[in-house]
Amino acid sequence: MTDLATTVGSVRLRTPVLTASGTAGYGAEFARYMKPAELGAVVVKSMKAGEWAGNPSPRVHPTASGMINSVGLQGKGVPHWLEHELPDLLATGATVVASIWGNSIEDYHEAAEALANAPAGVVAVEVNVSCPNLEDRSKMFAHSAASTREAIAATAGCRRPRWAKLSPNAADLPEIAVAAHEAGAEAVVLTNTLLGMVIDTETRRPVLGAKKGGLSGSAMHPVAVRAVYDVHEAAPDLPIVGVGGTASGTDVVEFLLSGASAVEVGTATFADPRAPRRILKEFSKWCDRHGVADVAELIGAAHG
Repeated sequence: MTDLATTVGSVRLRTPVLTASGTAGYGAEFARYMKPAELGAVVVKSMKAGEWAGNPSPRVHPTASGMINSVGLQGKGVPHWLEHELPDLLATGATVVASIWGNSIEDYHEAAEALANAPAGVVAVEVNVSCPNLEDRSKMFAHSAASTREAIAATAGCRRPRWAKLSPNAADLPEIAVAAHEAGAEAVVLTNTLLGMVIDTETRRPVLGAKKGGLSGSAMHPVAVRAVYDVHEAAPDLPIVGVGGTASGTDVVEFLLSGASAVEVGTATFADPRAPRRILKEFSKWCDRHGVADVAELIGAAHG
């Protein structure tokens, strides 16, 4: 039997399969379909320090091999999550990774400070500097090494390991990943969605209320694998969490071979809420068939 445990920086996880932020809600709802404790971690929806309304509807639309969304990070904020959502999730035995975002450096600071006294079951904080579903995309922190460094540095107040979630739309992704690490991120999450657009040919108008949105799903997978490979090649000691179009156990293997230490499952859960459990089982069987004794054997093996 393969030892499925893995580590992301200083965080040890029971398996390398996690949920992806933005697709698993606040986590406890998944207990109807699977045991969250079976996964490496549940990464919850990104939150600001306070309530945020998000984008106008329609917000989600299917594409040929995935979906495009412009939800816009709607949520009630970190304090509400800590009081009303987190207890139910921790009661399932899940390992939890919180996710925060902001429109400004002060937003990131406030969201991180709000997590300072979170229960120990919240083992890390994903700092989302890369969501493309904001009104002014030119100010996306993940498109600049300097801005990424500033945002990550502002979140030290959360008092736990930080993972920087970065953008595939950035031309100099390895440089930005290194900047995030130098600013205090133990790991990087690669990647967020690709900026895209769908137009209704009958109405001749964009289908999304915010016009543009983030493309996710199977079409995104090769892009995310390339991002992981490039960053691992440039910074082999930087832990990576791969995310983008994970739909099977072999997708997990591919991410690990490219350099990831763990993998998140996102869009696949919209079609099947049990997808993370299925993917984990497929991955485990693949490892058994190929005589893999430890997940660490696979990490970065495609290099060299």
